[in-house]
Amino acid sequence: GHLVESGGGLVQPGGSLTLSCVAAGFTFSGAAFQWFRQAPGKEREHVATIYSTHTLTDYSASAKGRFTISRDNRKETVYLQMTNLKSEDMAVYYCHRMNYETWGQGTQVTVAS
Repeated sequence: GHLVESGGGLVQPGGSLTLSCVAAGFTFSGAAFQWFRQAPGKEREHVATIYSTHTLTDYSASAKGRFTISRDNRKETVYLQMTNLKSEDMAVYYCHRMNYETWGQGTQVTVAS
């Protein structure tokens, strides 16, 4: 299977952005997904997780209250809605199929005025 992210771009501090991750090649509805991010010179860090049960989610401390992970099983897509973006959110964001070595290519999020 594979994952393709999109939706990154340039946004001002305090702005919003929604990332998408389209999956293919495996049974989407039974899979759990995660968003990770990696800033230059830093390790890749977990941002959010959504389990096959739509209501079960998990967030990092920095994402909680500002980011929302969701999924659309019909479209086989995972989303990450990001609000009140800060300069420290600037990174390449990756979609990951939990418990598998399946990663997307990443999408760049730049937060600058």
